[in-house]
Amino acid sequence: MTSVKAASNEAMATVARKAPITIQRKVPDDLDTKLPKAYMPRALVAPDAENVNGTWGHRHNDMSVLQQHAAFFDIDNDGIIYPWETFKGFRALGFNGVSFFIFAIILHAAMSYSTLPTWLPSPLLPIYIQNIHRAKHGSDSGSYDTEGRFIPANLELMFSKYAREVPDKLTMWELWHMTQANSVAYDFLRLGCQQT
Repeated sequence: MTSVKAASNEAMATVARKAPITIQRKVPDDLDTKLPKAYMPRALVAPDAENVNGTWGHRHNDMSVLQQHAAFFDIDNDGIIYPWETFKGFRALGFNGVSFFIFAIILHAAMSYSTLPTWLPSPLLPIYIQNIHRAKHGSDSGSYDTEGRFIPANLELMFSKYAREVPDKLTMWELWHMTQANSVAYDFLRLGCQQT
C-alpha cells in the first residue's frame, strides 16, 4: 500500500532534486481548488484565481480573449490597428514616446503580414484583430493558445514561477527573467523585440 502511495506522490511531484530550476520556479499545487478547470482554454473571459468569472462588468463583444487584448490599441474601433494607434496606446499606458514609437514600428513590421486578409502586404503595416491569433509567436508565456483562447493555468504559473517581490505583479527584472526562460530557438520576433 505504501508503494502505491509513494508512486502516487511521485506522479504529482513538481520538483526534481537533480533539476534545481524546478525548485527555483515553483508551481501552485492547489490551483484546482481556487479556479475550476484551470487547464481549459477560455474563449471569452480571462479568469484567474481571484476572479474565477473574469473581470466583473467587462464586455467581451464575442471576441476571443486575445482579440480583446489587442482591441485595447484599436483607438477608432474599426478592427484594424495601425502603428500610430499602437503608439497612442503605449503613451496611454505611460511609456516613453521615442522608444515606443520605434517599438510600435517593429511590432507592426513583425505581426502585420500574418494578420492580413490578403496575400498582398500593406505599407501601412495594419494588424487585423480578427486574425491576431496568426501573429502568436513561440517565446511567450503560453497564456493564449493558437486560436486566441486564454489558458488560466499558464497565467498562474507565470506568477508563481517568476513573481518574487509581490505575488501578483512582475518587476522589470522578473519580467526579464521570464522572457529569457520562455525563449525558444529560432523565434526571431522575440530576438528583435529584446533588442529594443
